[in-house]
Amino acid sequence: MPDFTYEKSFSGATLTAGVDEAGRGPWAGPVVAGAVIFPNLEIPDSLARGLDDSKKLTAAKREALFDELKRSDALIGCGMASVEEIDALNILRATFLAMRRAVASLPAVPEFAIIDGNKIPPELPCPARFLIKGDALSLSVAAASIVAKVTRDRIMRDLAKEFPYYGWEKNAGYGTKAHQDGLKAHGVCVHHRKSYAPIKRLLTPDQMVNEV
Repeated sequence: MPDFTYEKSFSGATLTAGVDEAGRGPWAGPVVAGAVIFPNLEIPDSLARGLDDSKKLTAAKREALFDELKRSDALIGCGMASVEEIDALNILRATFLAMRRAVASLPAVPEFAIIDGNKIPPELPCPARFLIKGDALSLSVAAASIVAKVTRDRIMRDLAKEFPYYGWEKNAGYGTKAHQDGLKAHGVCVHHRKSYAPIKRLLTPDQMVNEV
């Protein structure tokens, strides 16, 4: 279970932000990043017991934890990069952009940031270190993973109301059979990532984008 070991060993700062993303793999929709600070590394017991890598939790549990985070004293930021930015920049650079936006949207400038994964976004406003599988090790990063995942899932459910052919309310834009069947029947829409190979193969000439 995650705890504050890395927050303390990496910096000991009173305003350490955990940063994580959701949505690098899907074929459609934005990539979303969350950033969370627990001031002075203080957290309600119920959150400390419940937070974990968002992928290990049910959708209902993630929603409940997200609501509890918003009621707590945690400082929360969220940022995203659009499909157009993903196609123009590539997914890694777009993810870094979403992370920078998430950190910039925090109510306070962090003194330090822990980034989930094995790379650090450039141009952050504070020192940072990466932490592989950070969402399973650090409470701050686990909280950020919840913020990113819940926010993105809500976006994809809303997009599914406008484009109901692809099953986004269930698959969040990943390349499931339902999504593939929708693409075969209805083609590519404006929310698809046209730089991704499975989508690129289905594009008409007027839908093509320049590769980075």
